Amino acid sequence: MLALDVGRRRIGLAGCDPLGVTVSALPALARGRFSHDLERLAALVRQRRVAGLVVGLPLDASGGPTVQAEHCQRYGQRLARALALPLAWVNEHASSWAAAEARGLHGDRSGALDSAAAALLLEEWLAEGPEPQPAQPRSADEHRGENDAAPGLAPS
Repeated sequence: MLALDVGRRRIGLAGCDPLGVTVSALPALARGRFSHDLERLAALVRQRRVAGLVVGLPLDASGGPTVQAEHCQRYGQRLARALALPLAWVNEHASSWAAAEARGLHGDRSGALDSAAAALLLEEWLAEGPEPQPAQPRSADEHRGENDAAPGLAPS
């Protein structure tokens, strides 16, 4: 499994062994065009023989979706479709704070905090699920409004 903590500038990454015993933070991916992200993530998926994706959703304190959670859902669905992998969601509310506390990474801008948060998401998923599901078909909104550049970044 590959866990992703999807941000606007970086994607924190974490993987586990095939039995789900050992979780490892992986180097974070600097965001760019989706096609560039996909190329790099596809290589990682092949290298690690990834069977599915776990994507964090930054829900608010009451469990409701945030604007960033909606972005993460769109990105996760698009990535899962492109990689032909099933997808599971984990509430990542406060995961970055917990990762910073546990690993002394407050103020980190290197991507280590993002990947530490992804590792916490993967640990939570391994302990609690849910089972990954196939990606949903593209919606009409995605067809109309899809932009290859990561939101907030200028096309390269």
